[in-house]
Amino acid sequence: MTEQKAPRRRGRPRGGTDSRERIIAAAVDEFGEQGYDGTTVRSIAARAGVDSALVHHYFGTKADLFAEAVGIPLRPDIDVPGILAGSHDEVGERLVRYVLDAFEQPDIRRRGVMLMRTAIGSRLTTPLLAGFLSRELIGRIAKTLGVEDAELRATLVASQMAGLLLTRYVLKIAPIATASVDELVARIGPNVQRYLFG
Repeated sequence: MTEQKAPRRRGRPRGGTDSRERIIAAAVDEFGEQGYDGTTVRSIAARAGVDSALVHHYFGTKADLFAEAVGIPLRPDIDVPGILAGSHDEVGERLVRYVLDAFEQPDIRRRGVMLMRTAIGSRLTTPLLAGFLSRELIGRIAKTLGVEDAELRATLVASQMAGLLLTRYVLKIAPIATASVDELVARIGPNVQRYLFG
């Protein structure tokens, strides 16, 4: 007589009512101790005392969980590949407009400025954010470009956008701080385009 396995349960993986909060707390600790690259969904699940499937159920990917844990207001890892997937004409302008249009929304601007201020002066947050952006954004842009110096090109774009956000929304240096989105897109977009495809 052979032993039969119990049928697999369907639906949400088992976990207590506070599982989501425990996962977030565990993620903050793991990312803080191991960095973005050194953290895995399994290590977060183990620290939270839940199954990995529950982490995926609540948050999806590691990038999704990181964004939730640190309060990233934009998801360039999700949105930017779609911007790059279309025609290469005016990709630079589309990227600049995507970032500026988002930061013109008060809630995104508030959280984005808080994250930038925190990242600039923190030995913990700076490498976390850099790891996330390197893997989830710069790496994806570089793969899309498929040229020998793709990583340098993608990093130049990131530096341009970070400088723009810092100057306009954190330091508020005029006239960049007061210029219209359309004017900044028209002036900065071609430079981003050159970094990508020039």
